[in-house]
Amino acid sequence: MSNLKKLAGQTAVYGLSSILGRSINFLLIIVYTAYLDTESLGAFTGIYALIGFLNIVFTYGMETAFFRFSTGKNQDPAKVYQSTQSLLILSTLVLGTGVFLLAPWLAEVMNYPGKAYLFRWTALILSFDAILAIPFAKLRLDNKALDFAGAKLINILLNVLLNLFFIVWLPGLSQNNSWDLSAFGIQDNWGVEYILLSNLLANGLIIPYVWWRAGFFSFGLDKSLLKPMWNYSLPLLFMGLAGVTNELVSRLLFEYILPENYYSGLSSREAAGVFGANFKLAILMNLVIQAFKYAAEPFFFRESQDKNSPLLYARVMHAFIIFCSLLMIAISVNLYWIGPMFLKGSVYSSAFFIVPILLMGYLLLGVYFNLSIWFKLTDQTKYSFWITFIGASISIGVIVGLVPIWGYLGGALSTLACYLTMTVLCFYWGQKFYPIPYQLGRDILYLILGFGLSYLGFFIEMENGLLNLLLKNLPLVLFAGLIIFLEKEELKRFIPSRKS
Repeated sequence: MSNLKKLAGQTAVYGLSSILGRSINFLLIIVYTAYLDTESLGAFTGIYALIGFLNIVFTYGMETAFFRFSTGKNQDPAKVYQSTQSLLILSTLVLGTGVFLLAPWLAEVMNYPGKAYLFRWTALILSFDAILAIPFAKLRLDNKALDFAGAKLINILLNVLLNLFFIVWLPGLSQNNSWDLSAFGIQDNWGVEYILLSNLLANGLIIPYVWWRAGFFSFGLDKSLLKPMWNYSLPLLFMGLAGVTNELVSRLLFEYILPENYYSGLSSREAAGVFGANFKLAILMNLVIQAFKYAAEPFFFRESQDKNSPLLYARVMHAFIIFCSLLMIAISVNLYWIGPMFLKGSVYSSAFFIVPILLMGYLLLGVYFNLSIWFKLTDQTKYSFWITFIGASISIGVIVGLVPIWGYLGGALSTLACYLTMTVLCFYWGQKFYPIPYQLGRDILYLILGFGLSYLGFFIEMENGLLNLLLKNLPLVLFAGLIIFLEKEELKRFIPSRKS
């Protein structure tokens, strides 16, 4: 149990910067929905879906390979870091140049004629992200929590301030002082351009600091080391591509599949903006999963040599499901006030009903991350490709089949169907190669009950404000009571005993 407490503590430390920083960044959606039109939000959704997809290509599974080989027997962590970072710098130069040169073609394909500069900026954002990936991973592996947190927060605060400057303050300064923004290459009618430019500048400015805190390195490639790392990471590349397809494809394809005038008064791109904005509410769950991943991935590899590690992994999964189920219910039953606080405009509330589905999808993604430790430890990463490929195929099939019929609901169901399939497949194969004694009965009970209670509270409506708040949160109280009753013995282990 001390190891479980240790992981909980590491999750809090490593995840604090992610949750706090992403929460600050999440507040930008208030600025976007208040100052930008829905078409700009649709463009933001589409371009950042592309960035999420290409980020996987630029890093091609090397983060996980770095953890695996740095913690392996008879390995020199410094040499692993040097070779991995050197390889990523070289590949980033090639891939970044390729995207930069293809910018005019991407602008035409994605229906942004005359705006190739958007995709040139995208190439630079991708390049900066890639050369920061391994230094950030090294900070996690070395347990440099404060350095990791500081770098993440500085980056996000820079991004927020630059967004506020470009979107909120600069237009006012221009009007009041008659600034000629065109002299700086800036146009008054920009929207998504400001978002990309802010991201680009924030990422570029943080590179020297992260490299310094992670430790500078000598450029060098150890072929004897990189070959097995490449064999390990290649299936993870395809897993990542399929995985990001699962996560982002609904937002990327939504505007192109939704029939025009499906929603009265909204173009397909504007409806995609509404759909993407509601994903931001579900990302509250993803913040917790990301925080958990920061701490858990290096933790799982370090603990793998312990003979009791399977039991530890089962306890981690159980605690994760309990916490995230509580979070899913809490967000869902309070969407009636959380949603309007972040999404300014009544048009966005029309899609609030899909948020519990998206939350459940992200929760299952977290379950899949827990389950996936088996193929990372047994070097059976080839299974990761098949699991995520099947998930991606289902995601695309549901989108194509259901979005033209059910609109927002069809897009949300594609996320849920995808991650549910991946979770089942990963569990099935994992128990064959690396059996882990999961508490299957209770885990499934909490997931199903949590999802059902989320919608029970979501549809409760009372005129009295206080009574409405109490009744909507009643499902959360009932679920918490059930957890306390069924898990009382386990919970006692987390309560420090008093010394007489």
